[in-house]
Amino acid sequence: MRMILSIRSLFLFLTSLVILSAISAAQVGVGVFANFAPPELPVYEQPICPVDGYIWIPGYWAWDGDDYYWVPGTWVEPPAVGYLWTPGYWAWNGQGFIFSAGYWGPVVGFYGGVNYGFGYFGHGYEGGRWDHDHFYYNRSVNNINVTQIHNVYNTTVVNNTTNVTRVSYNGGNGGINTRPTPQEENAAHERHIGPTAAQTQHFAEARSNPQLKASANRGKPSIAATPKPAAFSDRSVVPAREGGRYLPPAENHEAQPRNSGGRPTTIVHPNDIPPAERSAPPNTGNPKLDQKYQQQQEKLYKQQEQGRQKLQQQQDAEHQKLEKQQADQARKQQSEQRHQQQTQQLMQKQTQQEQQLHKRQAPPPPPPHPAPAPPANKPPHEN
Repeated sequence: MRMILSIRSLFLFLTSLVILSAISAAQVGVGVFANFAPPELPVYEQPICPVDGYIWIPGYWAWDGDDYYWVPGTWVEPPAVGYLWTPGYWAWNGQGFIFSAGYWGPVVGFYGGVNYGFGYFGHGYEGGRWDHDHFYYNRSVNNINVTQIHNVYNTTVVNNTTNVTRVSYNGGNGGINTRPTPQEENAAHERHIGPTAAQTQHFAEARSNPQLKASANRGKPSIAATPKPAAFSDRSVVPAREGGRYLPPAENHEAQPRNSGGRPTTIVHPNDIPPAERSAPPNTGNPKLDQKYQQQQEKLYKQQEQGRQKLQQQQDAEHQKLEKQQADQARKQQSEQRHQQQTQQLMQKQTQQEQQLHKRQAPPPPPPHPAPAPPANKPPHEN
């Protein structure tokens, strides 16, 4: 009877593992879309490894629908013996930036060639290796207390990466130009598991922390790494020593996709709309009339800016509501599509307002010149 129960327990365990792997594989294929490039990677020190068996997960920039936010690097317990972490990465797809989520598996797959440091130098992992059921750390790239953790080795890693600017995305203008090897492509199709529960909590804590938003820290997060997941208040928390270049939509002229009119090809929220180009001051030759027209323009610009802010606040409230409801990815995508339609309608409305204003201010055409009078008929000359 005991053997039957053991076999049944083993069957249930293997079945749940297969289901979990399938779900995780599906999650890896779901991309998060951003319409401008993520900031460069900040420079920071690695906290000391807190527990034997934990593996380092590098920090990265994530997207919350409006802005990037920093997910601090941290030490994490792997979900199974023999599993390693493949970091997620951003890549340009011709229309915007798509994020491929990280995953656990027996082989490290492709992560965009991004140099996250601490063993993740663009391809593979040089920070440690499994030997049977024990993980051994490479001290040359990890911060290990050897008085507590004895399973260590020293292998010097020559970092030949050209990612000296700490670029955090693959492809596009200024991105890393590298492609996956056949082995890395195969790793993505082999069995793997998504982030653990501790990692998921870590992500959620980072997203809810306003200090970690790129618009707030300008690419230099005050919490760059933690000793354990979600331990943001731990005294061992490490701040960024040097920030990465951060270009918000209005400034990101290099990586932000734009059309021939100079506007981004993908504008989802009012904050994504570039600043309006001010028209030249009216010059009708009548100073009082020019002043009147200038006041009308300023009034319109102010009304349009208030309209953008109002719509942005409504969309922000919807984002917060979805977060509280823990909405799934499908609902979030539907919300983003609706926001994009609202923003496009607002842009069309404001463009029409500008055209109507310019039409009203256009000087009236000059009156047509009178046609010259025909010459008077003269009687024929008499001989």
